[in-house]
Amino acid sequence: MRTQFYDIIGDIHGHADALDALLQKLGYVFREGVYQHNQHKVIFLGDFIDRGPQQREVIQLVKPMIEQGYALSVMGNHEFNAICYATLGQDGKPLRAHDAKNNKQHEAFLAAYPDIDERLQIINWFKTLPVYIDTGGIRVIHASWNEKALHEISTLLDVKQCLIGNVYEKCSEKDSAPYRAIETLLKGPEVVLPDGVTFTDKDGHIRSVARIKWWTPAHHELKERLHLGAELTSDHKLADMTLDSGHNYPQTNKPAFIGHYWMNEEIPKPLSHNCACLDYSIAKGGKLVAYKWRGEK
Repeated sequence: MRTQFYDIIGDIHGHADALDALLQKLGYVFREGVYQHNQHKVIFLGDFIDRGPQQREVIQLVKPMIEQGYALSVMGNHEFNAICYATLGQDGKPLRAHDAKNNKQHEAFLAAYPDIDERLQIINWFKTLPVYIDTGGIRVIHASWNEKALHEISTLLDVKQCLIGNVYEKCSEKDSAPYRAIETLLKGPEVVLPDGVTFTDKDGHIRSVARIKWWTPAHHELKERLHLGAELTSDHKLADMTLDSGHNYPQTNKPAFIGHYWMNEEIPKPLSHNCACLDYSIAKGGKLVAYKWRGEK
């Protein structure tokens, strides 16, 4: 049987013109109201919405592709956040607070869909996006392939790897196991640094929690396995740190594709031998990037 070829596309964030151009460059043809290809299929990495100026136009492009079988997609953290923003918990309050920070993050999506009924239709469609895809040849997830986290939420998923409709409240309860699992899978794993160890992130904020580069081989030094930014203090204390073995993706595993991480290199390249990030910051003046997978391991 012939291997299905995939074109994996990174975070779009409301940039329909860039998506249109990229699909055409990949050889897709707009026919009968949908982009299609006779031999290849797209896998989107989620984060269709927020930030960019063409929220509605992006949904109008990707939704028919997925519904008519020309594309697949996983859920991004922005789709998850939008669902929680629109969903009330048992206490009658939104699962994602309607505070100034969250309102600003969602303002482009809310403006694109001012009619509440239409917006809820899109929210319900977001719920049909799986947390992960394993085609047999490749693995696709928004931020982090983590076996422990996947096992933690396995009972909360249906046969298509979609979150069961009533579990969003469980996944929004801070410090619960489902919450930690979703945070890891859709936003990436983090680790608390030892007392006195901080760094300055790209926005100038002092951080004592660091993202884990889970794709980096376990035998590498800890500094290489963490996003530590600038002005690292008391770094000698890192020598006493260890990372959970679950925060590692062995080089023998099948290829994994992710988005989320706002890469900014001029020339895209894989993160490791068997992992590639396709989020190259289109919403911050960067590129919309695809990986053409043709069966390689």
